[in-house]
Amino acid sequence: MTNESTNNRVGVGLHSIESASIDELRALQFERLKKTLNHAYTNSPAYKRKFDEAGVHPDDFNHLDDLRKFPFTTKQDLRDNYPFGFFAMPMDDIVRIHASSGTTGQPTVVGYTQEDIHTWADIVARSVYAAGGRKKDKVHISYGYGLFTGGLGAHYGAERLGCTVIPMSGGQTAKQVQLIRDFNPDIIMVTPSYMLNIADEIERQGIDPKSLALRCGIFGAEPWTDAMRSNIEQRLGIDAVDIYGLSEVMGPGVAQECIESKDGPTIWEDHFYPEIINPETGEIVEDGEPGELVFTSLTKQAMPIIRYRTRDLTSLLASTSRSMRRMDKITGRSDDMLIIRGVNVFPSQIEEQLLSIEGLSPHYLVEVAKMGHMDYLTVKVERSLDQQCNKEQAKLLESKIKSVIGISSKVVLLEPQTIARSEGKACRVTDLR
Repeated sequence: MTNESTNNRVGVGLHSIESASIDELRALQFERLKKTLNHAYTNSPAYKRKFDEAGVHPDDFNHLDDLRKFPFTTKQDLRDNYPFGFFAMPMDDIVRIHASSGTTGQPTVVGYTQEDIHTWADIVARSVYAAGGRKKDKVHISYGYGLFTGGLGAHYGAERLGCTVIPMSGGQTAKQVQLIRDFNPDIIMVTPSYMLNIADEIERQGIDPKSLALRCGIFGAEPWTDAMRSNIEQRLGIDAVDIYGLSEVMGPGVAQECIESKDGPTIWEDHFYPEIINPETGEIVEDGEPGELVFTSLTKQAMPIIRYRTRDLTSLLASTSRSMRRMDKITGRSDDMLIIRGVNVFPSQIEEQLLSIEGLSPHYLVEVAKMGHMDYLTVKVERSLDQQCNKEQAKLLESKIKSVIGISSKVVLLEPQTIARSEGKACRVTDLR
Protein backbone atom coordinates (compact mmCIF):
# COMPACT_ATOMS: atom_id res chain seq x y z
CA MET A 1 0.00 0.00 0.00
CA THR A 2 1.48 3.33 -1.06
CA ASN A 3 1.69 6.45 1.07
CA GLU A 4 -0.64 8.19 -1.41
CA SER A 5 -3.32 5.53 -1.06
CA THR A 6 -2.95 5.49 2.72
CA ASN A 7 -3.35 9.25 2.88
CA ASN A 8 -6.42 9.07 0.67
CA ARG A 9 -8.34 6.55 2.76
CA VAL A 10 -11.82 7.88 3.34
CA GLY A 11 -12.44 6.61 6.83
CA VAL A 12 -15.34 8.62 8.17
CA GLY A 13 -16.09 12.20 7.28
CA LEU A 14 -15.44 14.52 4.38
CA HIS A 15 -12.10 14.10 2.61
CA SER A 16 -10.13 17.28 1.89
CA ILE A 17 -10.12 16.69 -1.88
CA GLU A 18 -13.92 17.00 -1.92
CA SER A 19 -13.61 20.70 -1.09
CA ALA A 20 -10.28 21.41 -2.83
CA SER A 21 -9.90 24.34 -5.17
CA ILE A 22 -10.38 23.80 -8.89
CA ASP A 23 -6.67 24.47 -9.49
CA GLU A 24 -5.70 21.83 -6.92
CA LEU A 25 -8.12 19.32 -8.43
CA ARG A 26 -6.98 19.93 -12.02
CA ALA A 27 -3.31 19.60 -10.97
CA LEU A 28 -4.05 16.26 -9.32
CA GLN A 29 -6.00 15.09 -12.38
CA PHE A 30 -3.13 15.99 -14.70
CA GLU A 31 -0.59 14.16 -12.53
CA ARG A 32 -2.74 11.04 -12.29
CA LEU A 33 -3.69 11.10 -15.98
CA LYS A 34 -0.04 11.26 -16.99
CA LYS A 35 0.70 8.19 -14.85
CA THR A 36 -2.38 6.34 -16.11
CA LEU A 37 -1.57 6.91 -19.79
CA ASN A 38 2.00 5.68 -19.27
CA HIS A 39 0.82 2.70 -17.24
CA ALA A 40 -1.73 1.71 -19.90
CA TYR A 41 0.72 2.10 -22.80
CA THR A 42 3.54 0.26 -21.06
CA ASN A 43 1.62 -2.62 -19.52
CA SER A 44 -1.55 -3.20 -21.59
CA PRO A 45 -0.89 -4.70 -25.04
CA ALA A 46 -4.39 -3.66 -26.13
CA TYR A 47 -3.77 -0.01 -25.26
CA LYS A 48 -0.31 -0.01 -26.82
CA ARG A 49 -1.91 -1.15 -30.08
CA LYS A 50 -4.68 1.44 -29.86
CA PHE A 51 -2.27 4.31 -29.12
CA ASP A 52 0.14 3.25 -31.86
CA GLU A 53 -2.67 2.92 -34.40
CA ALA A 54 -3.87 6.41 -33.47
CA GLY A 55 -0.32 7.79 -33.75
CA VAL A 56 -0.28 9.08 -30.18
CA HIS A 57 2.09 8.51 -27.25
CA PRO A 58 1.80 9.30 -23.52
CA ASP A 59 4.55 11.90 -24.04
CA ASP A 60 2.03 13.86 -26.15
CA PHE A 61 0.00 14.53 -23.00
CA ASN A 62 1.17 17.89 -21.66
CA HIS A 63 -2.15 19.46 -20.66
CA LEU A 64 -5.59 18.17 -19.69
CA ASP A 65 -6.92 19.26 -23.08
CA ASP A 66 -4.44 16.86 -24.72
CA LEU A 67 -6.56 13.92 -23.60
CA ARG A 68 -8.73 14.46 -26.69
CA LYS A 69 -5.77 13.30 -28.82
CA PHE A 70 -6.13 9.78 -27.42
CA PRO A 71 -8.53 7.19 -28.89
CA PHE A 72 -11.82 6.18 -27.34
CA THR A 73 -12.35 2.78 -25.75
CA THR A 74 -15.65 1.06 -26.52
CA LYS A 75 -17.48 -1.95 -25.18
CA GLN A 76 -16.67 -3.67 -28.47
CA ASP A 77 -12.94 -3.14 -27.81
CA LEU A 78 -13.31 -4.95 -24.50
CA ARG A 79 -15.26 -7.77 -26.13
CA ASP A 80 -12.68 -8.10 -28.91
CA ASN A 81 -9.99 -8.57 -26.25
CA TYR A 82 -12.05 -10.97 -24.10
CA PRO A 83 -11.31 -12.00 -21.46
CA PHE A 84 -8.15 -10.37 -20.10
CA GLY A 85 -6.65 -8.47 -23.03
CA PHE A 86 -7.02 -5.03 -21.43
CA PHE A 87 -5.42 -6.00 -18.13
CA ALA A 88 -2.29 -4.01 -17.31
CA MET A 89 -1.09 -6.14 -14.39
CA PRO A 90 0.00 -9.79 -14.27
CA MET A 91 -2.61 -12.30 -13.12
CA ASP A 92 -0.57 -12.87 -9.95
CA ASP A 93 -1.65 -9.37 -8.88
CA ILE A 94 -5.34 -9.74 -9.81
CA VAL A 95 -7.43 -10.52 -6.72
CA ARG A 96 -10.93 -10.25 -8.20
CA ILE A 97 -12.73 -10.43 -11.54
CA HIS A 98 -16.15 -9.01 -12.38
CA ALA A 99 -18.02 -9.18 -15.68
CA SER A 100 -21.13 -7.87 -17.35
CA SER A 101 -24.06 -10.20 -17.94
CA GLY A 102 -23.29 -10.52 -21.64
CA THR A 103 -27.01 -10.51 -22.49
CA THR A 104 -26.36 -8.36 -25.56
CA GLY A 105 -23.12 -10.03 -26.62
CA GLN A 106 -19.75 -11.18 -25.29
CA PRO A 107 -19.37 -10.22 -21.61
CA THR A 108 -17.01 -7.38 -20.73
CA VAL A 109 -14.49 -8.45 -18.09
CA VAL A 110 -12.77 -6.24 -15.52
CA GLY A 111 -10.04 -7.06 -13.02
CA TYR A 112 -8.93 -5.55 -9.72
CA THR A 113 -5.70 -5.55 -7.74
CA GLN A 114 -5.89 -5.43 -3.96
CA GLU A 115 -5.19 -1.70 -4.16
CA ASP A 116 -8.05 -1.31 -6.66
CA ILE A 117 -10.38 -3.01 -4.18
CA HIS A 118 -9.23 -0.60 -1.47
CA THR A 119 -9.78 2.38 -3.78
CA TRP A 120 -13.22 1.15 -4.78
CA ALA A 121 -14.23 0.65 -1.16
CA ASP A 122 -13.00 4.18 -0.39
CA ILE A 123 -15.08 5.86 -3.07
CA VAL A 124 -18.23 3.88 -2.22
CA ALA A 125 -17.71 4.78 1.46
CA ARG A 126 -17.41 8.41 0.35
CA SER A 127 -20.61 7.96 -1.66
CA VAL A 128 -22.57 6.50 1.26
CA TYR A 129 -21.33 9.34 3.46
CA ALA A 130 -22.42 11.90 0.84
CA ALA A 131 -25.86 10.24 0.85
CA GLY A 132 -26.10 10.85 4.59
CA GLY A 133 -24.79 7.51 5.81
CA ARG A 134 -22.76 7.36 9.00
CA LYS A 135 -20.83 4.74 10.96
CA LYS A 136 -23.79 4.02 13.25
CA ASP A 137 -26.10 3.10 10.37
CA LYS A 138 -27.29 -0.30 9.17
CA VAL A 139 -27.26 -0.72 5.39
CA HIS A 140 -29.55 -3.24 3.65
CA ILE A 141 -28.05 -4.23 0.28
CA SER A 142 -30.43 -5.61 -2.34
CA TYR A 143 -28.10 -5.32 -5.31
CA GLY A 144 -27.19 -8.71 -6.73
CA TYR A 145 -23.95 -10.32 -5.55
CA GLY A 146 -21.66 -12.17 -7.95
CA LEU A 147 -20.10 -11.08 -11.23
CA PHE A 148 -22.33 -7.98 -11.21
CA THR A 149 -20.41 -5.21 -9.41
CA GLY A 150 -23.39 -3.80 -7.52
CA GLY A 151 -23.61 -6.06 -4.47
CA LEU A 152 -19.95 -6.43 -3.55
CA GLY A 153 -19.17 -2.82 -4.47
CA ALA A 154 -21.87 -1.49 -2.15
CA HIS A 155 -20.94 -4.05 0.53
CA TYR A 156 -17.24 -3.21 0.77
CA GLY A 157 -17.93 0.52 0.69
CA ALA A 158 -20.53 0.47 3.45
CA GLU A 159 -18.21 -1.68 5.58
CA ARG A 160 -15.32 0.70 4.91
CA LEU A 161 -17.45 3.54 6.29
CA GLY A 162 -18.05 1.43 9.40
CA CYS A 163 -21.73 0.67 8.77
CA THR A 164 -23.43 -2.59 9.71
CA VAL A 165 -24.10 -4.38 6.41
CA ILE A 166 -27.08 -6.63 5.73
CA PRO A 167 -26.05 -8.54 2.55
CA MET A 168 -29.53 -9.58 1.39
CA SER A 169 -28.84 -9.51 -2.38
CA GLY A 170 -31.75 -9.53 -4.84
CA GLY A 171 -34.93 -11.57 -4.96
CA GLN A 172 -37.17 -13.04 -2.24
CA THR A 173 -39.15 -9.82 -2.02
CA ALA A 174 -41.30 -10.94 0.91
CA LYS A 175 -38.16 -11.81 2.87
CA GLN A 176 -36.64 -8.45 1.92
CA VAL A 177 -39.58 -6.76 3.62
CA GLN A 178 -39.37 -9.06 6.64
CA LEU A 179 -35.72 -8.16 7.21
CA ILE A 180 -36.35 -4.46 6.65
CA ARG A 181 -39.08 -4.69 9.31
CA ASP A 182 -37.10 -6.88 11.74
CA PHE A 183 -33.53 -5.56 11.34
CA ASN A 184 -34.47 -1.86 11.06
CA PRO A 185 -31.88 -0.78 8.47
CA ASP A 186 -31.40 2.98 8.05
CA ILE A 187 -30.33 2.81 4.40
CA ILE A 188 -31.17 0.55 1.47
CA MET A 189 -29.02 0.18 -1.66
CA VAL A 190 -30.89 -1.29 -4.65
CA THR A 191 -32.06 -0.58 -8.18
CA PRO A 192 -34.96 1.90 -8.19
CA SER A 193 -37.18 -0.49 -10.16
CA TYR A 194 -36.71 -3.25 -7.58
CA MET A 195 -37.37 -0.73 -4.81
CA LEU A 196 -40.80 -0.31 -6.36
CA ASN A 197 -41.32 -4.08 -5.99
CA ILE A 198 -40.33 -3.83 -2.33
CA ALA A 199 -42.69 -0.88 -1.86
CA ASP A 200 -45.52 -2.90 -3.41
CA GLU A 201 -44.81 -5.76 -0.99
CA ILE A 202 -44.72 -3.40 1.99
CA GLU A 203 -48.16 -2.15 0.98
CA ARG A 204 -49.43 -5.66 0.27
CA GLN A 205 -48.44 -6.74 3.79
CA GLY A 206 -50.24 -3.73 5.23
CA ILE A 207 -47.08 -2.32 6.83
CA ASP A 208 -47.05 1.39 7.61
CA PRO A 209 -43.86 2.79 6.02
CA LYS A 210 -43.61 5.27 8.89
CA SER A 211 -43.07 2.34 11.25
CA LEU A 212 -39.85 1.41 9.43
CA ALA A 213 -36.43 2.80 10.30
CA LEU A 214 -35.51 3.40 6.65
CA ARG A 215 -34.63 7.03 6.01
CA CYS A 216 -32.60 6.86 2.77
CA GLY A 217 -32.39 4.83 -0.43
CA ILE A 218 -29.24 4.88 -2.58
CA PHE A 219 -30.47 3.83 -6.01
CA GLY A 220 -28.47 3.06 -9.15
CA ALA A 221 -27.62 0.60 -11.95
CA GLU A 222 -30.37 1.97 -14.24
CA PRO A 223 -31.70 5.37 -15.35
CA TRP A 224 -34.58 6.75 -13.31
CA THR A 225 -36.52 9.98 -13.36
CA ASP A 226 -37.30 12.66 -10.80
CA ALA A 227 -40.91 11.52 -11.09
CA MET A 228 -39.88 8.06 -9.89
CA ARG A 229 -37.86 9.69 -7.10
CA SER A 230 -40.98 11.54 -5.94
CA ASN A 231 -43.05 8.36 -6.15
CA ILE A 232 -40.62 6.39 -3.96
CA GLU A 233 -40.13 9.22 -1.47
CA GLN A 234 -43.85 9.82 -1.04
CA ARG A 235 -44.75 6.15 -0.70
CA LEU A 236 -41.98 5.27 1.77
CA GLY A 237 -41.20 8.58 3.47
CA ILE A 238 -37.46 8.36 2.69
CA ASP A 239 -34.86 10.38 0.82
CA ALA A 240 -33.99 8.84 -2.55
CA VAL A 241 -30.55 9.64 -3.97
CA ASP A 242 -28.75 8.55 -7.11
CA ILE A 243 -25.50 6.56 -7.26
CA TYR A 244 -23.80 6.08 -10.63
CA GLY A 245 -21.23 3.61 -11.82
CA LEU A 246 -20.47 0.94 -14.38
CA SER A 247 -18.24 -2.08 -14.19
CA GLU A 248 -15.94 -1.06 -17.04
CA VAL A 249 -14.97 2.12 -15.16
CA MET A 250 -14.99 0.65 -11.63
CA GLY A 251 -18.50 -0.25 -10.43
CA PRO A 252 -20.93 1.71 -8.26
CA GLY A 253 -19.46 4.85 -6.73
CA VAL A 254 -18.13 6.67 -9.77
CA ALA A 255 -20.54 9.47 -8.86
CA GLN A 256 -22.97 10.06 -6.00
CA GLU A 257 -25.80 12.47 -5.36
CA CYS A 258 -25.34 14.43 -2.13
CA ILE A 259 -28.17 14.33 0.40
CA GLU A 260 -28.01 18.06 1.13
CA SER A 261 -28.72 19.10 -2.47
CA LYS A 262 -30.16 16.09 -4.38
CA ASP A 263 -29.30 17.87 -7.63
CA GLY A 264 -27.50 15.15 -9.60
CA PRO A 265 -24.56 12.84 -8.80
CA THR A 266 -21.23 14.49 -7.99
CA ILE A 267 -18.47 12.82 -10.00
CA TRP A 268 -15.48 11.84 -7.88
CA GLU A 269 -13.12 13.63 -10.22
CA ASP A 270 -9.98 12.73 -8.30
CA HIS A 271 -10.52 9.15 -9.53
CA PHE A 272 -12.48 9.55 -12.79
CA TYR A 273 -12.00 12.23 -15.43
CA PRO A 274 -15.26 12.99 -17.27
CA GLU A 275 -15.88 14.30 -20.77
CA ILE A 276 -19.09 14.85 -22.73
CA ILE A 277 -18.92 14.24 -26.46
CA ASN A 278 -21.24 14.53 -29.42
CA PRO A 279 -22.16 10.84 -29.86
CA GLU A 280 -22.14 11.14 -33.65
CA THR A 281 -18.93 13.12 -34.22
CA GLY A 282 -16.93 12.29 -31.08
CA GLU A 283 -16.16 15.98 -30.57
CA ILE A 284 -16.08 17.30 -26.99
CA VAL A 285 -18.97 19.61 -26.07
CA GLU A 286 -18.97 22.31 -23.41
CA ASP A 287 -20.11 21.73 -19.83
CA GLY A 288 -23.88 22.08 -19.66
CA GLU A 289 -24.38 20.79 -23.20
CA PRO A 290 -25.99 17.34 -23.62
CA GLY A 291 -24.07 14.45 -25.08
CA GLU A 292 -22.49 11.08 -24.35
CA LEU A 293 -20.56 10.58 -21.12
CA VAL A 294 -16.93 9.46 -21.45
CA PHE A 295 -14.69 8.43 -18.54
CA THR A 296 -10.96 7.97 -18.04
CA SER A 297 -9.84 6.29 -14.82
CA LEU A 298 -7.12 8.04 -12.83
CA THR A 299 -6.16 5.49 -10.17
CA LYS A 300 -6.99 2.01 -11.49
CA GLN A 301 -4.12 -0.47 -11.63
CA ALA A 302 -5.39 -3.78 -12.98
CA MET A 303 -7.38 -2.34 -15.86
CA PRO A 304 -7.02 1.38 -16.51
CA ILE A 305 -9.70 2.66 -18.86
CA ILE A 306 -8.97 5.47 -21.34
CA ARG A 307 -11.81 7.59 -22.73
CA TYR A 308 -14.44 4.90 -22.28
CA ARG A 309 -17.67 5.64 -24.15
CA THR A 310 -20.37 4.82 -21.61
CA ARG A 311 -23.22 5.42 -24.13
CA ASP A 312 -25.06 7.21 -21.30
CA LEU A 313 -26.57 10.52 -22.41
CA THR A 314 -26.28 13.38 -19.92
CA SER A 315 -24.44 16.68 -19.37
CA LEU A 316 -21.81 17.99 -16.95
CA LEU A 317 -23.08 20.52 -14.43
CA ALA A 318 -21.32 23.01 -12.17
CA SER A 319 -20.35 21.93 -8.65
CA THR A 320 -22.66 22.57 -5.69
CA SER A 321 -22.29 20.45 -2.53
CA ARG A 322 -18.72 19.47 -3.43
CA SER A 323 -16.05 21.19 -5.51
CA MET A 324 -16.34 18.52 -8.22
CA ARG A 325 -18.70 18.66 -11.18
CA ARG A 326 -22.05 16.92 -11.23
CA MET A 327 -23.73 14.90 -13.93
CA ASP A 328 -27.34 15.46 -14.89
CA LYS A 329 -29.90 12.67 -14.84
CA ILE A 330 -29.28 10.05 -17.53
CA THR A 331 -31.86 10.71 -20.24
CA GLY A 332 -31.16 7.48 -22.09
CA ARG A 333 -28.40 5.66 -23.90
CA SER A 334 -27.06 6.34 -27.34
CA ASP A 335 -27.13 2.60 -28.09
CA ASP A 336 -30.64 1.76 -26.84
CA MET A 337 -32.42 4.83 -28.11
CA LEU A 338 -35.61 3.99 -29.99
CA ILE A 339 -36.16 5.69 -33.32
CA ILE A 340 -39.88 5.62 -34.08
CA ARG A 341 -41.01 7.24 -37.31
CA GLY A 342 -37.93 9.45 -37.24
CA VAL A 343 -38.40 10.51 -33.61
CA ASN A 344 -35.78 9.69 -30.93
CA VAL A 345 -37.59 8.14 -27.96
CA PHE A 346 -36.19 7.05 -24.58
CA PRO A 347 -38.16 4.98 -22.04
CA SER A 348 -37.31 7.54 -19.34
CA GLN A 349 -39.26 10.18 -21.27
CA ILE A 350 -42.36 7.97 -21.27
CA GLU A 351 -41.86 7.13 -17.60
CA GLU A 352 -41.78 10.79 -16.67
CA GLN A 353 -45.13 11.38 -18.38
CA LEU A 354 -46.94 8.37 -16.94
CA LEU A 355 -45.80 9.18 -13.41
CA SER A 356 -47.30 12.64 -13.76
CA ILE A 357 -50.78 11.08 -14.00
CA GLU A 358 -52.54 10.19 -10.77
CA GLY A 359 -53.64 6.58 -10.61
CA LEU A 360 -50.88 5.10 -12.79
CA SER A 361 -48.09 3.02 -11.28
CA PRO A 362 -44.37 3.06 -12.17
CA HIS A 363 -44.64 -0.46 -13.62
CA TYR A 364 -44.76 -0.24 -17.40
CA LEU A 365 -43.59 -1.84 -20.64
CA VAL A 366 -42.91 -0.13 -23.96
CA GLU A 367 -43.54 -2.22 -27.08
CA VAL A 368 -42.53 -1.20 -30.59
CA ALA A 369 -43.88 -3.10 -33.57
CA LYS A 370 -44.08 -2.60 -37.33
CA MET A 371 -47.34 -2.77 -39.27
CA GLY A 372 -46.66 -2.54 -42.97
CA HIS A 373 -44.06 0.20 -43.35
CA MET A 374 -45.01 2.05 -40.14
CA ASP A 375 -43.69 1.76 -36.59
CA TYR A 376 -46.25 1.66 -33.78
CA LEU A 377 -45.68 2.36 -30.10
CA THR A 378 -47.70 0.67 -27.36
CA VAL A 379 -47.29 1.56 -23.69
CA LYS A 380 -48.61 -0.97 -21.19
CA VAL A 381 -48.92 0.43 -17.68
CA GLU A 382 -50.46 -0.87 -14.48
CA ARG A 383 -52.94 1.13 -12.47
CA SER A 384 -52.08 1.95 -8.87
CA LEU A 385 -53.29 -0.49 -6.24
CA ASP A 386 -55.86 1.96 -4.89
CA GLN A 387 -57.15 3.18 -8.26
CA GLN A 388 -59.46 1.85 -10.93
CA CYS A 389 -58.54 1.88 -14.62
CA ASN A 390 -60.40 4.40 -16.77
CA LYS A 391 -60.20 5.49 -20.38
CA GLU A 392 -59.43 9.09 -19.43
CA GLN A 393 -56.07 8.09 -17.93
CA ALA A 394 -55.07 6.26 -21.12
CA LYS A 395 -56.15 9.17 -23.31
CA LEU A 396 -54.29 11.65 -21.10
CA LEU A 397 -51.06 9.64 -21.28
CA GLU A 398 -51.39 9.27 -25.07
CA SER A 399 -51.85 13.04 -25.27
CA LYS A 400 -48.81 13.75 -23.10
CA ILE A 401 -46.59 11.39 -25.10
CA LYS A 402 -47.76 13.05 -28.32
CA SER A 403 -47.28 16.64 -27.13
CA VAL A 404 -44.03 16.21 -25.18
CA ILE A 405 -42.20 13.47 -27.12
CA GLY A 406 -43.83 13.97 -30.51
CA ILE A 407 -45.00 10.45 -31.25
CA SER A 408 -48.44 8.83 -31.37
CA SER A 409 -48.98 5.83 -29.12
CA LYS A 410 -51.57 3.42 -27.80
CA VAL A 411 -51.79 3.14 -24.02
CA VAL A 412 -53.10 -0.10 -22.50
CA LEU A 413 -54.06 0.04 -18.82
CA LEU A 414 -53.47 -3.17 -16.86
CA GLU A 415 -54.36 -4.52 -13.44
CA PRO A 416 -51.69 -4.49 -10.68
CA GLN A 417 -49.07 -7.27 -10.77
CA THR A 418 -49.69 -7.90 -14.50
CA ILE A 419 -46.23 -6.88 -15.76
CA ALA A 420 -43.37 -9.23 -14.87
CA ARG A 421 -41.20 -7.91 -12.06
CA SER A 422 -37.42 -7.61 -12.25
CA GLU A 423 -35.07 -8.38 -9.36
CA GLY A 424 -32.32 -6.28 -10.90
CA LYS A 425 -32.29 -3.90 -13.83
CA ALA A 426 -35.76 -3.46 -15.23
CA CYS A 427 -36.53 -4.51 -18.81
CA ARG A 428 -38.64 -1.62 -20.08
CA VAL A 429 -38.62 -2.14 -23.85
CA THR A 430 -39.69 -4.90 -26.22
CA ASP A 431 -38.77 -4.11 -29.81
CA LEU A 432 -40.70 -6.44 -32.15
CA ARG A 433 -39.61 -4.86 -35.42
